[in-house]
Amino acid sequence: MELVQFIHLDLTSAIMLILVGFVGGMVSGFIGSGGAFVMTPAMMSLGAPAIVAVASNICHKFPKALVGAAKRHKYGQVDIKLGVVMGAFAEMGMLYGKHVMTGIKRDFGVIGTDLYVSVVFIVVLSIVGGFVLRDYFKLKAQNEQGSGAAAEFRQTAAARWIQSVNIPGTMMTFPTANIRVSFLFIAPMGFATGMLAATIAVGGFIGVPAMIYLLGVPAIMASATELVIAFVMGLGGTIFYGLEGVVDVRMAALILFGSLFGIQLGAIGTTYVKDYQVKFVMAVIMLTVLFSRVFYVPNYLSKMELIAPLSERTMKTLTMLGDGVLVLALILGAASVLSALFKGMAEHRKAESMSRNQTIHD
Repeated sequence: MELVQFIHLDLTSAIMLILVGFVGGMVSGFIGSGGAFVMTPAMMSLGAPAIVAVASNICHKFPKALVGAAKRHKYGQVDIKLGVVMGAFAEMGMLYGKHVMTGIKRDFGVIGTDLYVSVVFIVVLSIVGGFVLRDYFKLKAQNEQGSGAAAEFRQTAAARWIQSVNIPGTMMTFPTANIRVSFLFIAPMGFATGMLAATIAVGGFIGVPAMIYLLGVPAIMASATELVIAFVMGLGGTIFYGLEGVVDVRMAALILFGSLFGIQLGAIGTTYVKDYQVKFVMAVIMLTVLFSRVFYVPNYLSKMELIAPLSERTMKTLTMLGDGVLVLALILGAASVLSALFKGMAEHRKAESMSRNQTIHD
């Protein structure tokens, strides 16, 4: 099996990793996806092999997720029981996904994992990002028509059907999320979440939508509960990948340092925004990262001799374009969270002021 090489860290790269962690932390606290869909590509752009980037992201995830979950639990947004149950099944998916990743590394080398992670990112981000963006426009239009508040918490037909299915001996009640479902429905959702997390370090792409659209959990609570799942998966995944010798603790520590500050800011932002605004932030960042990954794929294909060899100049140009779009994704991520936060705080202050004036007038 080809050995992996950890990247050389100097002051500049260390600072960049801390900044990436900070932005990823804000995204994580705000949408509950863990922010790894920003961090994994960023670590790869800095030279880390995909399997190291994935493993190191998983390593940093569980302490950060614990902080975010505790923070949002204070706001009543976390269903701990649902998070633990889904997390248990996700751990099984994590173990299987780790075997998939190490198998690719064994058969195709480190560059094979780079290609695999990039392709999966492109496919998953295009599907989930497009769906979330469509849902955002729909909810935003309903909100502007004055029916948004009710529409935001309306369960889908699939969620209502799943909750209506009564399988004796398998039913579980989750009081905080106010749902009662069979764990036979939760099991495949959790397994898929864990497998995806093990292969690209992002499980929230499945976990959050599954809780929203299939279990009927409100978006704010689903994103918060995903942090509990991420904690469970991250703890087990660190052990699994650590035994393979591909966890770069240095990188994990640096992005964790930055993300622990960012996640606090992102979590606070959720108290001032509506569900559809969270979905907008998700869609913007997902689709931008998607385009950044597209530019790297030809280089990987060329190195694996799956296409005609590319010139050195072409490969450098594609890499620069990919890096540039990734930087744009980081900027958009930070700007989206901060914009939603400040706008929400302004609207909150305005509403409080109007309420006080009305009280005085009465």
